Amino acid sequence: MKTKQFITNRFKEAGIEINGSRPSDIIVRDERFYTRVLAHGSLGLGEAYMDGWWDSRELEESFNHGLSARLDERIFTWRTLFSVLPSILMTLLKDFGSKAQSYNIDAHHYGIGNDLYKAMLDPYMAYTCGYWKNVRNLNDAQKEKFDLICRKIGLARGMSVLDLGCGWGGFLKYAAEQYGINGVGVTITKNQVTLGNEMCKGFPVEIKHMDYRDVEGSFDRVISIGLLEHVGPKYHRTFFEQARKRVKNNGLVLVHTIGGHKSRRYVEPWMNKYIFPGGVVPSLEQISHALQDLFIMEDWHNFGYDYYKTLMAWFENFDRAWPELKKSGKYDDRFYRMWKYYLLSTAGAFKARRLQLWQIVLSPKGVSGGYKSVR
Repeated sequence: MKTKQFITNRFKEAGIEINGSRPSDIIVRDERFYTRVLAHGSLGLGEAYMDGWWDSRELEESFNHGLSARLDERIFTWRTLFSVLPSILMTLLKDFGSKAQSYNIDAHHYGIGNDLYKAMLDPYMAYTCGYWKNVRNLNDAQKEKFDLICRKIGLARGMSVLDLGCGWGGFLKYAAEQYGINGVGVTITKNQVTLGNEMCKGFPVEIKHMDYRDVEGSFDRVISIGLLEHVGPKYHRTFFEQARKRVKNNGLVLVHTIGGHKSRRYVEPWMNKYIFPGGVVPSLEQISHALQDLFIMEDWHNFGYDYYKTLMAWFENFDRAWPELKKSGKYDDRFYRMWKYYLLSTAGAFKARRLQLWQIVLSPKGVSGGYKSVR
């Protein structure tokens, strides 16, 4: 009873009533929920949701309220620490950012199946934050994001562009269509290579199955949209050293990454187990340290709230497509709850401003006459 009261009080202080009537309140369907959350923290909370022990009519708002009030920190006890310690140690010791481990991450998440991502994403298959400044739908937000990047790095016809962690090659396709560039993209996911090359057919773009560390050559522009989160703190310097080697002295580099306000060396336990093994959101301090003596930082743009809108649009697409995805036999009801929890809890984190989205423009020696920021 003490455990139930403790959890109930902490949630209430965060503006969340257990079994309350507001959309952001949570409904507990199994009394074991309380001991599981106290014993296992965020891992227990996520797994209890996957098992149907609790629910919320607006899961993203439950997380917005909870994370805004630092609920994750207020229910963390020594008992929780000992429970999640194995997950933390595994993240620290397994060296997820190494070449060998990076291919395992591919199979765990990005290799799930192109059918899932086709249903959820826009026609360019952009699996990163859109730019919603002047638009109202996901497809336009992703094109606006791509065009923003093109303008920030001053793309012009005939330029060579390297995309580190290119996904399905959507950016390179857009840049080739609209700006006439030649592009090379690298990804460790075979599903992405196959579909990406099909998408880019007819354009001077090649998608390669390759680790970012293995790329050779010199390029006018180097971009990375959503790779740094998977590199890991141990390899931040390696990542930026590779970008420096590959960009010409008069070129530009753009890094698009989720960012956090604390420097961490491990990923949140539920996300580590079910979604992104070894994925660690970098901090300002970690990035600036990794950049030292390699680049001039020309521009740093934060539009993290746009990720809330992007994630909500992804969930709407996923939810609409779920009946057909389920018919395929590849995904069961527990997967649906896992994926819903992933998308909406993350949306809540961005709405609460606990996560950011940064676009960073870098130059090897400084832009002559100064860089003109683009928004």
